Amino acid sequence: MNGSFFIIKKDLSMNQLTFRNGDKLDAIGLGTWKSDPGEVYKAIREAINLGYRHIDCAWVYKNEAEIGQAFADAFAAGDVKREDLFITSKLWNTFHHPDDVETNIQQTLKDLQLDYLNLYLMHWPVALKKGVGFPQSADDFISLKDLPLIKTWKAMEALKQKGLTKHIGVSNFNIPKIQGLIDAGGMVPEMNQVESHPLLAQNELLAFCNKNEILYTAYSPLGSRDRPGKTGEEPDMFQIPRVKAIAENHGVHPAQILIKWAEARGTAVIPKSVNPERLKANLDSANIPLSENEMAELNKLDMAYRFIDGSFWAKEGGPYTVESLWNE
Repeated sequence: MNGSFFIIKKDLSMNQLTFRNGDKLDAIGLGTWKSDPGEVYKAIREAINLGYRHIDCAWVYKNEAEIGQAFADAFAAGDVKREDLFITSKLWNTFHHPDDVETNIQQTLKDLQLDYLNLYLMHWPVALKKGVGFPQSADDFISLKDLPLIKTWKAMEALKQKGLTKHIGVSNFNIPKIQGLIDAGGMVPEMNQVESHPLLAQNELLAFCNKNEILYTAYSPLGSRDRPGKTGEEPDMFQIPRVKAIAENHGVHPAQILIKWAEARGTAVIPKSVNPERLKANLDSANIPLSENEMAELNKLDMAYRFIDGSFWAKEGGPYTVESLWNE
């Protein structure tokens, strides 16, 4: 293996996830976090032409305007129809107040040049003060006691009722926080998007989501290798012997095995790339015939390891801790 990505065949046959109302979502989508302006336009156009129909965005990624232009141009060129795309975006933490929730989605719709989203997610169960981009100190936060998640969630429900989004869900939510929304009289979320890969299988959370008919999307499926603040002292999933051996058995790159693992266990997965060859290879991961034994071998790798550990929300004296984020 020389590290290049391999393409295995052209005729895709990937899993689809089904929402409670029957709407479908392709299991393998395109993530856009860390896709820089100047690159993401070409990536979106290329992805659509390759067959991607599931695109994951967020206001905080600061690239939705360029993505929106790519959508508009793809529609105008006849590359795809709006109704054939499934587009997700996310409510940022500074807009958790019920009066601000619609403001955030309206800006996203304007930037993406859309009339509606297919899915809108609460990005984190963390509230920031208005105008704070990213917290620098404890003073930048609002505690969940002062602004409970259910208040934000009820405003999310109103977005769906108005037709601004067809589905609503959450991201980075654990079982107690989702159950808390339900117990407080909220609508059961339709999606939970969380970090997930063989080192962080989140089996208990996935079982909970399945039981409650909540779909599950895996982000950072390759370990978020180019994220800001990355340290060198963390696992490289491409170099895990078990992953490498399975990849070599199928003549593909380890990245494709990691993507296929997520798709094969019935979840959606949103690898990010702006490279045309890798975009194609990521999508073609659906065709890898992983055996039950190979899936079992990959499942043995689970060690509850988070690349995105949420420690950036844990400011001294603040209302959030890593423990409260994932376990309370």
